[in-house]
Amino acid sequence: MRVPPFLFLGGGFHLTMEKSMKIRTLVLGAVAGAGALAALAAPVSAAVSCNRYGDCWHTTDRYDYRPAFGVTVHDDNWKWRSHERYRWREHEGRGYWGRNHVWVTF
Repeated sequence: MRVPPFLFLGGGFHLTMEKSMKIRTLVLGAVAGAGALAALAAPVSAAVSCNRYGDCWHTTDRYDYRPAFGVTVHDDNWKWRSHERYRWREHEGRGYWGRNHVWVTF
């Protein structure tokens, strides 16, 4: 079966198969690019958590820590001031830095 050299799109307008494929590729690329931008613009739920002893760590989720834990949750872009005494102590998983710099998992 022979493929026609052009595609009719109504109103007498026609495109060659090559041009039709280029347009299709451009449209699909634009849709994929828009989807990637939307994914990047989605809010990320991350935070900086600090305990009363000055240990701070990044979390991928915002947890509601019990008041007894002495943990304060800040936005991900939070930075301590130069006169404040904090230090980074990163750790994987859910939990918090407790007394004597021990990671407590919950």
